[in-house]
Amino acid sequence: MEKKVIINLTDVSKSYDGELILDHINLQIHDKEFVTLLGPSGCGKTTTLRIIGGFETPDTGNVYFDGKSVKDVPPHQRPVNTVFQKYALFPHLNVFENIAFGLRLKKTPEEAIRVKVKEALSLVNLKGFERRRVTTLSGGQQQRVAIARALVNEPEVLLLDEPLGALDLKLRKDMQNELKKMQKATGITFIYVTHDQEEALSMSDIVVVMANGQIQQIGSPTDIYNEPENAFVADFIGESNIVDGVMLKDFKVRFSGHTFECVDAGFEPNQLVDVVVRPEDVDVVAPENGMLKGIVTSVTFKGVHWEIIVDINGFKWMIQTTDFVAEGEHIGLYIEPEAIHIMNKSEFSGMFGDYSSFSDELDQLSDPTEPEDEEE
Repeated sequence: MEKKVIINLTDVSKSYDGELILDHINLQIHDKEFVTLLGPSGCGKTTTLRIIGGFETPDTGNVYFDGKSVKDVPPHQRPVNTVFQKYALFPHLNVFENIAFGLRLKKTPEEAIRVKVKEALSLVNLKGFERRRVTTLSGGQQQRVAIARALVNEPEVLLLDEPLGALDLKLRKDMQNELKKMQKATGITFIYVTHDQEEALSMSDIVVVMANGQIQQIGSPTDIYNEPENAFVADFIGESNIVDGVMLKDFKVRFSGHTFECVDAGFEPNQLVDVVVRPEDVDVVAPENGMLKGIVTSVTFKGVHWEIIVDINGFKWMIQTTDFVAEGEHIGLYIEPEAIHIMNKSEFSGMFGDYSSFSDELDQLSDPTEPEDEEE
């Protein structure tokens, strides 16, 4: 059954101080979905969320809720609630009163408030915390109170702007699972902003990958991971070896000096393409049995597997393998047709996927202010 479109952004652009932050984006969000806006700092994901919430007005385009324009409707009159990274709880109120605040503004009867707050506390696993002062709670507990305060108003849509950013790794993982459960239990549409790929893949029904103020791809986590549409998406979602190739004909591609069978078709004969091979999809074999051959330049133990960098004709590949190989060893690589993914060339071609410049790119993407940590 076709899910109904609850939010529709059409041709939305936004600039700050002459800098284009959102560049004519179009996005439909369906009822009862967990949708994540994913991308590096400055890609426009938070601005998109703020436009949906009514905290920003687009320069061009329109925002529709249930088919009606809300471009000029203020935040408190939209069927949304927002949970920010800074929880903005009221320190002078206890947990119960923090959660009940929005209901009191709506003049909800006292008995209904008691029932709703109790349900909300149960949803966020804080039963029995009603009388606690919020200043005595841990970061994770304060986060739950902020989520309960938003859920208790039963919004059609809950906006979450990097809400787990301040939590430590284990707590983040626990909260990811719980947020997913809450979304399923309430049936509320969640729109979640993060730059954390793993968070996006593990929680979402739909991932919207953004870069340079534009949407690069929309799809399920498995689509985005297995069928990236360009080099940016392939690189941003997990690790990827991305090499230049030529699509000789349907199901035949040439790259790195070898012709491979693949499962892609529909390209022009001899079309220049980007080829993606995920590090976990490469088998390490004896050099004489390899389709490609190279020298291992670094080996890192990752617990479950070894991460090795292999120099193949001057291009550094990353491979994840459970078999140990030593630095300096000559190895062969065997790649199944299903492991080869063909993409059209794009503005991102040549920018990603060679692991000799791995750390530079990672630093520039994640935090332009961090010092660059060059790899040998």
